[in-house]
Amino acid sequence: MKLAAELKDFGDRIGHRFGNPGLLVEALTHSSLASPTRRDNQRLEFLGDRVLGLVMAEALLGADPDADEGTLAPRFNALVRKETLADVARQADLGAVLKLGRSEMQSGGRRKDALLADAMEAVIAAVYLDGGFVAAKQVVLGLWGERITSVKSDARDPKTTLQEWAQARKQPPPDYVVVARSGPDHAPVFRIEARLSSGQTAVAEASSKRGAEQAAAKALLTSLTGG
Repeated sequence: MKLAAELKDFGDRIGHRFGNPGLLVEALTHSSLASPTRRDNQRLEFLGDRVLGLVMAEALLGADPDADEGTLAPRFNALVRKETLADVARQADLGAVLKLGRSEMQSGGRRKDALLADAMEAVIAAVYLDGGFVAAKQVVLGLWGERITSVKSDARDPKTTLQEWAQARKQPPPDYVVVARSGPDHAPVFRIEARLSSGQTAVAEASSKRGAEQAAAKALLTSLTGG
């Protein structure tokens, strides 16, 4: 099987030349385009999640030999969560080569965090199956780059951190309220306010409710802690 020029370019962007290009095609095929003769990327996504986890765990241990598990765990979670995977996918312009059904294309699937993150995991699995663990490790380390060494020790997701901040002060969990929604259905923008029972609030916008909630929580934490 010959890869189209755009898929060859994608392989160059992530730093791997596929001996079995069918693996890459499978990794980039969303379930909306699956058929009896075309396999989607869900199985590869399952494998890629595990390969990514091993690469990141090893990399974090090497980056900070003195760090304990309590320090490493939030760093690990920050590096493998969906938002980070989606950011890495955008960096590699993965959305441009995703194979989607018409409904997903019309609803802006090439920009959706969930689809990009899942496909990124599937691509990692495809590299692993095509070239082995060393090849997959090289691709992951190249794509994540300085994220690995710059991730902070308190890198838990902002919503979790804000909830723990509130609980430590005997407050109920924060509320997240959609105060506005704009944009077309295929590219919505959500404006969400994070609210504490003590009266502090912060507002943020993002293309998904989850992203806006995380951004609002981060903004509120910044105002509460000054950092």
